[in-house]
Amino acid sequence: MSGSIRVVLADDQDLVRGGLKVILESEPDIEVVAEARDGAAALERVAALDPDVVCLDVQMPGLDGLEAARRIAASGARAAVLILTTFDRDDYLFDALRAGASGFLLKTTSPEKLVEAVQTVARGEALLAPDVTRRVIERFTTGGVVVPSAAVEELTDREREVLMLVAKGMSNAEIAQSLYLGEATVKTHVSKVLFKLGLRDRIQAVVFAYEHGLAVPGA
Repeated sequence: MSGSIRVVLADDQDLVRGGLKVILESEPDIEVVAEARDGAAALERVAALDPDVVCLDVQMPGLDGLEAARRIAASGARAAVLILTTFDRDDYLFDALRAGASGFLLKTTSPEKLVEAVQTVARGEALLAPDVTRRVIERFTTGGVVVPSAAVEELTDREREVLMLVAKGMSNAEIAQSLYLGEATVKTHVSKVLFKLGLRDRIQAVVFAYEHGLAVPGA
């Protein structure tokens, strides 16, 4: 993408929001175009400014970050949603990912990781930090109902293998190394998996794999 990455920040704590702004605007390719103290204000900023990325805190008064993420995804806005979480009380984080968030990040992460996350989702990629992904999946899918899908039958054995590695939070480069394939070949397999299953991105692929029994929490 060309030009600056335009970001909307939503967090009800002024100090936290200010800190995030300082970190992001220290990068020459990132511009914070607006701030919001709650989800409703974030929706207004997104509709008015059409940003590339919106960073949403989960716990906000009124409309929280998870519901805001659902509404942004449902609105058809092009903004990628990055959820910021403390993990202590975020019981519906998995639902937010299913609804359309492009990724999630712990608030305890380093400034470098925050910048990298914003740049990643701005490129249209999903953010899959393996340690965080594992915690979310194991918390919200253990004991859940596995729903079979006829679409899985459309996948080749290799595509199914790639999907299971995506579900572990592995990058294309890591999958390529694991399967002794070229990275471009892996990228092609991932694209075919998303197309055949009707999925938007890697985040939805992870959700699909666990909901349909292709991957098992803790495995």
